[in-house]
Amino acid sequence: MEFLLAHERGLRAAVFFGLTALLVVSETLAPRRRRELPRLGRSFANVALVVLGTLCVRLIAPLGALGAAWFAERRGLGLLRSVDLARWLEIVFALLVLDLALWAQHVASHRVPLFWRVHRVHHTDVDLDVTSGVRFHPLELLVSLGWKALVVVALGATPATVLVFELALNGMSLFNHANLRLPQRVEQILRTVLVTPDVHRVHHSVWRDETDSNYGFQLVLWDRLFGTFTAQPRDGHESMRLGLDAPRDPATVAHPGRLLWLPLRPLMVRDDDRSDSSSESVVDPAGE
Repeated sequence: MEFLLAHERGLRAAVFFGLTALLVVSETLAPRRRRELPRLGRSFANVALVVLGTLCVRLIAPLGALGAAWFAERRGLGLLRSVDLARWLEIVFALLVLDLALWAQHVASHRVPLFWRVHRVHHTDVDLDVTSGVRFHPLELLVSLGWKALVVVALGATPATVLVFELALNGMSLFNHANLRLPQRVEQILRTVLVTPDVHRVHHSVWRDETDSNYGFQLVLWDRLFGTFTAQPRDGHESMRLGLDAPRDPATVAHPGRLLWLPLRPLMVRDDDRSDSSSESVVDPAGE
């Protein structure tokens, strides 16, 4: 564990750049879907968002969730410091609780209008690929960091455990957004435990009931347990429509500047029982 902390920045870079390169090649060789928009413009927007978001996080909270773990450790804070568990069990428990906490935050980002304003930036991507895994508004990254830090302190997770969780989370976000066709047998095995690209793609459907399902980032456990799991999209993976009903124009969904301002634009009322994907109506921003 000391090795992980001593090489934290190198490990983060290796996971991000190494896995991104591997998945870009894999997507090119075995794509799951045809693209709706050219890759270059979308990728630029997605990368621009993550660069800006990372700068904001580093400026406001340079130590991130890892800093919260160090703070809790030095102050002796957290649930795990008041119970006597085997080391391996403590790590497994902390990883599960952190994953559940991020799942709950994701659910809230869909069900609370204020949070949805920011989170919908992620859902405006009309194609999915590895770069979609970093397409988050900087405000969402900051909110997520604050929530994660609170959970880390309350739990008393060690810095090494938090680093392992963040490495896994970042890697899985890249993997499950990839436009990747896995062998059917591999897909069936992996999806019993993990969120595969086919599992997460359902979450990016324009259909409201599908969008509001499959919230997991890493484990399918929580969606299965709480009844929010959808096994397959109704329209099939090749034919399903991704993103939101609006906006869909390339001038917005592939433009980082306009995506940054998107939370200030009017929300859309999404009808759970709509029979097509064009029945949304605009809500006044003051009356959401």
